[in-house]
Amino acid sequence: MVRWPSRFAALLASIPVVMAPLWAEAKTARPAASTNFYSFFLAEVIGAGLRELGFTVQPTQQLQVAVGHAAVAAGDADFLTAHWENLNYPMILNNGGETKLQRVGVLVDNTVQGYLIDKATADKHGITSVEQLKDPKIAKLFDSDGDGKANLVGCNPGWGCAAVTEHHLQAYGLNQTVQFVQGEYDALISDAITRLQQGEPILAYAYAPHWAGSFLKPGENVVWLEVPFTALPANQADAATVTTIVDGRNLGFAVDRIRVVANVNYLQQNPVAKRWLELVSIPIADVNAQQKRVHDGEKSPEDLKRHAQEWIQANRQTFEQWLAAARQSGT
Repeated sequence: MVRWPSRFAALLASIPVVMAPLWAEAKTARPAASTNFYSFFLAEVIGAGLRELGFTVQPTQQLQVAVGHAAVAAGDADFLTAHWENLNYPMILNNGGETKLQRVGVLVDNTVQGYLIDKATADKHGITSVEQLKDPKIAKLFDSDGDGKANLVGCNPGWGCAAVTEHHLQAYGLNQTVQFVQGEYDALISDAITRLQQGEPILAYAYAPHWAGSFLKPGENVVWLEVPFTALPANQADAATVTTIVDGRNLGFAVDRIRVVANVNYLQQNPVAKRWLELVSIPIADVNAQQKRVHDGEKSPEDLKRHAQEWIQANRQTFEQWLAAARQSGT
C-alpha cells in the first residue's frame, strides 16, 4: 500500500473532481453492416457524421445479419445498420431481447417485399396470385430445372425473408408444386434478370432497396403476385399495426422499415451518438440509385465510401441540421 506524505494527501484532497459528461466517456464507434451493399453505404453515412461529432469510428464490420445482431448484443460492435423492423425482430428476441438491443431511428422507410413473375407470362395465363401456383400446369411454366416444379428464387438461408417464404409455402399449400431455390441472392437474382431479358418466365422474391429494382419494373416487365391471406411466422412481426398491403394488394410481407439496432449500454453512455442514430434517414429512391451504381461495377469499399460522401454533399444542409441536433444532446 502506498502511503503519501500528509502534505500531498491534503493537496490531492483539495483538488475538485470534475465529472466528464457521459457522452465524452467512450467517444468511439464500432459500426457493423450486413453483407448487403446498401447496409455498408448506410453505415458509411452514419460513420461520417459521427466523425464530425468527434468520435473515433472503427472500420465497418460486414457480417451476416444474424451474426451482426449477436455481435451488437455481446458488445463486439456498437450498432448494426441492417435491422428490418418486422422481419428481423426474432433476432432481437434470440439475443437477450430489448434489455440488450434497442432500435433507434428509421434509416429507410416503406421497404417493399414480395413475389413477382414476368409480365408476359402473367398476361398470357392470367396469373395474379401465388395460389395459382398450386396448379401443376401453372407451376410448370416456371420450371427452370426440369423437375416439374416452379423454381422460386429466394433469399439467403438465415435471412428473415427465407423464414417467411418457408412459412408461406406451407400456409398456401405450395410445397408440392414450388421449389424454394436458395443461395447467394445477388447471384440468383442476376440469373433471373438475365432469363427475363431473354424472354423466359421468372418467379422470384424481390425487395427494395436493392439494385435489382433497376431492372425489375412492376407493371412494365414484371408483376407482383398477391397472396390469398396474410400468413407471417408468429415471431416475425412485433407491431399490431403491421400491414402487408401495398397499393391495395396483399403481397404477403410486412411493409417494413430499416432501422439501426444498437447495444443498450452504448446508447446510454453516448447520448450524442444515440441522437445521431435517431436522426439519419435516407430516401429509398436514393438508396436504390446507389445500389444501381453498385450493380454497374462500383462495389469496392472505396466506391461505397465515395457514394456516402457524395450523398452527404448533395444533402449537406439536412446533414448539418442533424449534426446540430445531435450536438445539443451532449450539452
